[in-house]
Amino acid sequence: MAQLGGQGQPIIIMPEGSSRVLGRDAQRMNILAGKVLAETVRTTLGPKGMDKMLVDGLGDIVVTNDGVTILKEMDIEHPAAKMLVEVAKTQEDEVGDGTTTAVIIAGELLKKAENLLDQDIHPTIVAMGYRQAAEKAQEILNVIAIDADDRDTLLKVAMTAMTGKGTEKAREPLAELVVGAVKQVEDNGEIDKDHIKLEKKDGATIDDSKLVNGVIIDKERVHPGMPKKVEDAKIALLNSAIEVKETEVDAEIRITDPAQMQAFIEQEEQMIRDMVAKIEDAGANVLFCQKGIDDLAQHYLAKAGIMAVRRIKKSDMEKLARATGATVVTNIEDLSYDDMGDAGSVAEKRISGEEMIFVEECKDPKSVTLLIRGSTEHVVDEIERAVEDAIGVVAATVEDGKVVAGGGAAEIAIAKGLKEYAETISGREQLAVSAFAEALEVVPKTLAENAGQDSIDALVDLRAAHEKSLYMGLDVFKGEVTDMYRAGVIEPHRVKKQAIQSAAEAAEMILRIDDVIASSGTKEPDMGDMGGMGGMPPMM
Repeated sequence: MAQLGGQGQPIIIMPEGSSRVLGRDAQRMNILAGKVLAETVRTTLGPKGMDKMLVDGLGDIVVTNDGVTILKEMDIEHPAAKMLVEVAKTQEDEVGDGTTTAVIIAGELLKKAENLLDQDIHPTIVAMGYRQAAEKAQEILNVIAIDADDRDTLLKVAMTAMTGKGTEKAREPLAELVVGAVKQVEDNGEIDKDHIKLEKKDGATIDDSKLVNGVIIDKERVHPGMPKKVEDAKIALLNSAIEVKETEVDAEIRITDPAQMQAFIEQEEQMIRDMVAKIEDAGANVLFCQKGIDDLAQHYLAKAGIMAVRRIKKSDMEKLARATGATVVTNIEDLSYDDMGDAGSVAEKRISGEEMIFVEECKDPKSVTLLIRGSTEHVVDEIERAVEDAIGVVAATVEDGKVVAGGGAAEIAIAKGLKEYAETISGREQLAVSAFAEALEVVPKTLAENAGQDSIDALVDLRAAHEKSLYMGLDVFKGEVTDMYRAGVIEPHRVKKQAIQSAAEAAEMILRIDDVIASSGTKEPDMGDMGGMGGMPPMM
């Protein structure tokens, strides 16, 4: 509501029940939301980070220390907090790792900005300073990055990404599988992560995970009379149903004689037989069909010794085509020998009580499958998340060919460079650049805290060590400052680049908000409970 100049007559401009938070109150509320969200995931960072148990309204449990998974599973309503969740999602989509880092940097930037606002520095000045600092940070990052994409580096990058997660005890064999998978699907220096299929099954140990140079399909043969294993397979991929087609218009067939009925049935059978004969003539001994296969067709295919699988997902058909070299055919009449794909072996195997089709020993497949095993469903889910992170960082390293030191080394180096840069700036932006530098130090501080060490001592030791080398980071297992490159703790350049950029942009956007207008249908953001963040049942 607003009042008309001095006349006392109110003008209603928003519907009843709408809420509005103005000026410093809006800024404080948004900053507080960002800080609380960052604090929530902060304890999960690093090799000694703890896990979170998330319970949804149905009682389903997720146990993880993967930042983006935690934020996705939490029932977050506060609008500013949702903006930070977007930071984590973007980080996950672009790189696959560093989601927790991105969120805690954003939270720390907001925390430092609050101190500047309390000193009566205008939010746009802070935002401009942050923008300058983010650009300079990228320049420093490019300077400290090292060119490397050899296999040994890729293994170290994968192991660094998996350290501190459920995969840690088997990170070396898993890193070998991940690097093998990424290298196999590489196409002219580019990697599409969708071409690495992850199949997960519980009931075994992590060490039983394996890389299949081909595709695993979570289906079974359509007929028990079909062969269970086919060596030297010629694979047909069909996108149409093997059954008599229904007419597209309403049709009525008048039969006046039982013989005509018999002829009609025989003709339908003949059509099915002709379809199967066409598949056989093309030289196929394995058939993957995206649609249905008629019962009669199953019988004839089994008699012909052809292994057939139906109702294959479109994405799996594309993976089969890339792995075997087969062409997906829409019309069965067009099927020929040239459309066939090759695989050394196609077999139905029983994994954890379920039948699965393994298409293996493909020649130079451009689509592969990682079969992930673990003792229980929750363990397998967490291993899958860690492997996805590892695939993301290895792919980023192969594509960019640049890595940086881990263990907080990159953040300390950038912070040191930013503090020197701040001294060259005149005006109040200098304070914002210095605040940005201090905010980046939250990463090594958090690594130390989560390892039970004194974060101040760790930070002092790191700053002193960086006077001699840019690659000194925190070894949380030994509790000392070490050369991270020699220790094999390395991360892709892109992880840090994206985390700093996303965090800075999100913090800038939140700082520039001085008015939160919520419509009557929206739950009013509350300072007390952070607008319903959490989404977990109350603790008894």
